[in-house]
Amino acid sequence: MGIILWPLLHSTSVVIAIISAEYTLSNVKETNATKGPAVWAPQGWLGLLLLAVCWPLNWSLSGLRTAYLFLPLWLGYILVVDAFVEVRAGASLWSRSRRDFALLFVASAPVWWIFEIINHRTANWEYLGGNSLTRVEYYLLCTISFSTVMPAVFETAELARTFRWIDRLDRGPRFELSPTAHLAILLGGLAMLALSLAWPRYCYPFVWTSLVLILEPVNHWLGRPHLLQYLQRGDWRPVLSLSLGALICGFFWEMWNFYSYPKWIYHTPGAQFLHIFEMPLLGYAGYIPFALELFELKSLLCPRYPQSEL
Repeated sequence: MGIILWPLLHSTSVVIAIISAEYTLSNVKETNATKGPAVWAPQGWLGLLLLAVCWPLNWSLSGLRTAYLFLPLWLGYILVVDAFVEVRAGASLWSRSRRDFALLFVASAPVWWIFEIINHRTANWEYLGGNSLTRVEYYLLCTISFSTVMPAVFETAELARTFRWIDRLDRGPRFELSPTAHLAILLGGLAMLALSLAWPRYCYPFVWTSLVLILEPVNHWLGRPHLLQYLQRGDWRPVLSLSLGALICGFFWEMWNFYSYPKWIYHTPGAQFLHIFEMPLLGYAGYIPFALELFELKSLLCPRYPQSEL
């Protein structure tokens, strides 16, 4: 596929993006005219330009191109999604606060390093080509690349939040938890994390549920934003928006990774079948609790900003 089909895929994707932008503009003008005329934001054009340049280069060049193209490629994605959000909702992370937009990149890198540290024990993924870099280059370029994780997920979650079917999920089942239940959730999360580190071959999936269970009661006790505060009033929109946003990001992460170098591959005992790109099909389910973990980590580390409209 590579050299033969990527121009077709690339050209088609750009056309789809432009058509989608035009459809979004016209749709918002018809259904949300009270907010004034919708205009495709300048950051969206910059994002399309970055995608148009970096996507084909990442799939066609030889050598360690992804080490240097990962950031601009994903910055392009983030800016395009931000522009969609601004058109559909009237405001976006970028338009609400440039500072908060930038701080999300700053917070993202150390958050993902937490998962990298856990992966030293579970060994569920590895980076092919990373040993071609010096130690300083490896950690620097990885940190730069990891800075895009949280912006991508939260931008896409905000886009999902604009979908009409999600907007109707504000009166769902309610969860009222006692103080004892919060303590039980914390202990359950700690037990899952301990099991995943003690017996990673069999318990590694607990990595993607343990942190949200640990951090949810901690954020509750600290008075910081947490997911159960929404579920207690039957508002499932933040949970569904985050989950769908992470799944969409997961698809693009895995698709762009497939022809990248350096790239990541997976070692997931018991789930190495029905792959979509490098990721086993079952592995995509992990993106859902991962998004919830990102929300809890952001609430713990920077509860006041950046604010997401979920």
